[in-house]
Amino acid sequence: MIFTKHSNAFRWIIIIASFAIVSLILWKTYEFFQHFKDEERTKMENWSFAQTEFVNAETNTNLNLTLKILNSNKTTPMLVIDQDGRLSSFNNIDETKAKDSLHIKKLIEKFRDENKPIDIKYQGKTFSTIYYGNSPLLNKLAYYPLALLLIIFLFGAVIFFFYRSNKNATQNKLWSGMAKETAHQIGTPLSSLIGWTEILKSENVNPDYISEMEKDVDRLKTITERFSKIGSLPTLEKVDIIKETIDSYDYLKARSSKLIDFEIIIPEGEIFVELNKQLYSWSIENLVKNAIDAMKGRGKLTIEISQLENDVKVTVTDTGKGINKKDFNKIFEPGFTTKKRGWGLGLSLTKRIIEDFHKGKISVLQSEKEKGTTIQIDLKRAN
Repeated sequence: MIFTKHSNAFRWIIIIASFAIVSLILWKTYEFFQHFKDEERTKMENWSFAQTEFVNAETNTNLNLTLKILNSNKTTPMLVIDQDGRLSSFNNIDETKAKDSLHIKKLIEKFRDENKPIDIKYQGKTFSTIYYGNSPLLNKLAYYPLALLLIIFLFGAVIFFFYRSNKNATQNKLWSGMAKETAHQIGTPLSSLIGWTEILKSENVNPDYISEMEKDVDRLKTITERFSKIGSLPTLEKVDIIKETIDSYDYLKARSSKLIDFEIIIPEGEIFVELNKQLYSWSIENLVKNAIDAMKGRGKLTIEISQLENDVKVTVTDTGKGINKKDFNKIFEPGFTTKKRGWGLGLSLTKRIIEDFHKGKISVLQSEKEKGTTIQIDLKRAN
């Protein structure tokens, strides 16, 4: 309970502590890098002193220690350039590349940027200069902070996506629970409406009125079933998609503005598809209502069903305001809407019904500003 109450504060404490730890690690890494670099500098200065001793030494002088220092450099790349700019000697550099004067010039520039050159003097005069670069170990150490930051970034990304998916899962459970509760609440007045329609039949009320009421009652039943299926895996059955589309078409046409010119184009015969009737009709209803909104209640709406080998295509075309090409995919995202009212859930729900539950595909086939939009559903025919 206490953790829940102060979870936001704990979260910020963890973030600040993590930032402090990472900063400390990076700072210590930098200090270690500089310390290691100073040690290499000292090693190269000793090498220059040994070179000076070697030049100043007399013939009979014991040079064992001097030679040992000169031969001790096994890792640091270096060049010894005389006063005339010629290469006197080199160490830890490929011999073939050392013969290339252009490559040597590039190395001198590179080494000068990495470390300050060291002059070798004889009798107070500089007779050569040492240019040296970072050792392979030092170069690897230079990339360590970047690797550490990358690891931390990836770790943070994993935590973020885990937190986000966990939050989405919690929200989905909440919405599923609310949907099921809505279905349960609708059930009570729906049962009463069914009873009242039976009473009206016995009162010799105009049958046409009762027929229309029964259609609306059936529609409420369908809506209740839709909400009750949210959060659970729907059952698919082999049905004629033409019949299911016509049923939705007829219902929506009878209850839409007379200023909308409805048209349905269907092939002859039957086309069987594995569908959940309630969820499929919900998808068609969402697409039709969205098209009517885009036309502002006036225009032409066409539903067409076609088949190509094993594929069935259902298109809904309107003559509305159209969609920007950059928004073709965004319109199916939850919360995206161009209307002043609405939550932007209709098309995202339709996408989930078609792609997640029916393993199909929904997309904007084409759209042109102020001329209209065509949205297409692709489904597989049932064997």
